Amino acid sequence: MSTPTVVVHRDAEVLAQAVAARLITRLVDAQAAKGSASIVLTGGTIGIATLAAVAANPAHVAVDWRNLDIWWGDERYLPTGAPERNETGARRALLDHVDVDPERVHPMPAADSGLSPEEAAEAYAEALRKAARPEDHGPVPSFDLLLLGLGPDTHVASLFPGMPALYDERPVVAVHGSPKPPPTRISLTLPTIRAARQVWIVAAGAEKATAVRLALSDAGPIQVPAAGARGRQETLFLLDRAAASKIPPGLVRPASP
Repeated sequence: MSTPTVVVHRDAEVLAQAVAARLITRLVDAQAAKGSASIVLTGGTIGIATLAAVAANPAHVAVDWRNLDIWWGDERYLPTGAPERNETGARRALLDHVDVDPERVHPMPAADSGLSPEEAAEAYAEALRKAARPEDHGPVPSFDLLLLGLGPDTHVASLFPGMPALYDERPVVAVHGSPKPPPTRISLTLPTIRAARQVWIVAAGAEKATAVRLALSDAGPIQVPAAGARGRQETLFLLDRAAASKIPPGLVRPASP
């Protein structure tokens, strides 16, 4: 796993714009290298703000959106179109405004899909398995980019501290009893997250500062899930000043005046 790099921007607005610009470049570079690209999206305030910033950035036309595979890191087990679903937020912020190939957009099954949470997790794992290529050397694709938010309790995706999903080696799991509503969710597991070439953890706000410090420490992923979220080639913590306020100065690379 890669060693994290920390990049700090002035505030949440600048952070979203900077991550959006970085995301566009990452996708363009991946497509230039191999013709297509893959991304795993996240939800949350800063995650959706980043996607909206991508849509507003004129450079987004440089991405070949029809040659992009789009996945999600986790999802709330709610009916299709529910405003709390990460898919709903992503579509409103970005996907409805670019020319994606519907066959390459892979939302996690909803509560009205006819599948139980466990069946939904199994179905998503099967979709990932089918998308994996021999060179991925595993049951999931080597995503070009995987985005994660960060909870104040250090959770990433729907992997909450101390919960059984953190011990699970399957690619995707159903999560029950989430401490953050709604209680039932679907989530990628840490082994799937670690299959990504690049993992970016994006966090803003003073309420995230302790979680950021712990995620960059030597803590174990059972107690601090974000400490186990690392990319194969690169791991970035993209933060605003408030979220970075409790980490040692030597780890920080300021990027905004």
